[in-house]
Amino acid sequence: MLEIVVKLALVAGAFALLPLLVGQAEHKVMAHMQGRLGPMYAGGFHGWAQLVADGVKFAQKEDVIPRAADSRVFKLAPAVALVPYLLVLIVVPVGPDGQVALDLGPGLFFALAVMGVGVIGAIMAGWASANKYSLLGGMRVAAQLMSYELPMVFAASSVAMAAGTLSLSGIVEEWHWYWLPWQAVGGVVFFIAGLAELRRPPFDMPVADSEIIFGPYTEYGGLRFALFLLAEYAGIVVLCALTTVLFLGGWKGPFLNEELGWLWTLIKVFGLSFLVIWARVSYPRMREDQLQKLAWAYLVPLALAQLALTGVLKIAFA
Repeated sequence: MLEIVVKLALVAGAFALLPLLVGQAEHKVMAHMQGRLGPMYAGGFHGWAQLVADGVKFAQKEDVIPRAADSRVFKLAPAVALVPYLLVLIVVPVGPDGQVALDLGPGLFFALAVMGVGVIGAIMAGWASANKYSLLGGMRVAAQLMSYELPMVFAASSVAMAAGTLSLSGIVEEWHWYWLPWQAVGGVVFFIAGLAELRRPPFDMPVADSEIIFGPYTEYGGLRFALFLLAEYAGIVVLCALTTVLFLGGWKGPFLNEELGWLWTLIKVFGLSFLVIWARVSYPRMREDQLQKLAWAYLVPLALAQLALTGVLKIAFA
């Protein structure tokens, strides 16, 4: 019982800290890449107090609920968007020899299913806000979820087929270095589809400010709006952690896997988080038709091809 409590406490601590670190890193990376001065000066040395300033700002804002809104769903939506990512972290291994809060047999499908629940929070927010722009944003969220869930599941299934297990810890234990080129296409598809599900640029059509203000979150303010932002950063951490476990060998590094496994996992997660931020800075927002075409004309066929290749090689070398 004590071991379980300690593991859950560590997961909760990581869930509270890692998204904030990714958010702080995004401020700094965007400041350097785009020449933004503000995030580099808050608090003095290298803008260390930017997140503190953001937190104080959100806490001071008035919490307003539209008169025509469905107040219960409106209040519940931020929690539905945030909490599922905490549940996913429970089954993500950070190191060997049981360094995971809960090693589920079907851990992969559990993680993918719960990530999909997190997306529903944004759909609930758009539906409950009694605002046409919010509703349109929620419909776009639903369309992205339907389009990009399929290639994401196909790509993850390829790794599960190669490893012969749905356990995330089991997948890492079966992983070998030559999986990098073998499963590279599936890894790229999984990562891109995950970005689209998180509605990160360039896949942020549901929050296109030039068209629909801020989509599902238009009517939100104060701490509820902050929870949606925190859910976005938590989603980045979860996506990068799953990509690390499935396609980059998890805790396996060039040396000292047993002793430094958790460190290799964190290095890979933050490296992928940097790519997420880099994509936001570098690429313009896609149109809705471009977004759907990318999913159905490119990612789904590539994921199916990766799945077929894995099946052929498994049979050939069985």
